[in-house]
Amino acid sequence: MDRLGGLGAGLAIALENFFPPLPSEVILPLAGFAAGLGSFTLASALFWTTLGSLLGALGLYALGRVVGEERIRRIVDRMPLVDVADLDRTVDWFHRHGGKSVFFGRMIPLFRSLVSIPAGVTRMPVWRFAVLTTAGSAIWNAVFVLAGYQLGQNWSRIQPYASSFQRLVIVVAVVAVAVLVVRRVRRRRTRSRSTDR
Repeated sequence: MDRLGGLGAGLAIALENFFPPLPSEVILPLAGFAAGLGSFTLASALFWTTLGSLLGALGLYALGRVVGEERIRRIVDRMPLVDVADLDRTVDWFHRHGGKSVFFGRMIPLFRSLVSIPAGVTRMPVWRFAVLTTAGSAIWNAVFVLAGYQLGQNWSRIQPYASSFQRLVIVVAVVAVAVLVVRRVRRRRTRSRSTDR
């Protein structure tokens, strides 16, 4: 983010759509934090992260529209760390709630990314999808970016604790990713064993 500024934050959020284990809950506060330290402006952080959310979501929307549900299921089944059950839950949610699922789905971890696919599969009008995605993403992003910004503004008060906190965050992030990977690998092995039987 220091090198690419707000654009870098937007790029990271766009990538989060395609790789859901990449957590926006970490990226967004870091963008706000960098803005609080003066690396770029708060308005820039909010603009670029929301644009990144929209562009990433539009990419998955287009994928859903072009590929269709059955082929999407086969692709998701081959993706590491992503479960077909997550896609199924997202499709069910979408069929029950339509436009509301796009708006509120942008504020639900994991659904944030996957909700774009059924919107494309069901051919929701792209303008409606874009408006709902932008509105939902702007709210979600603002909450986390502003939290990080407040921390950045008060950096001098917490500077003595920063290096310890940074190490703790890195350890927690590594452990969280490791747990996620182990759970998904075990689930896939269990499924393949039951299929072999």
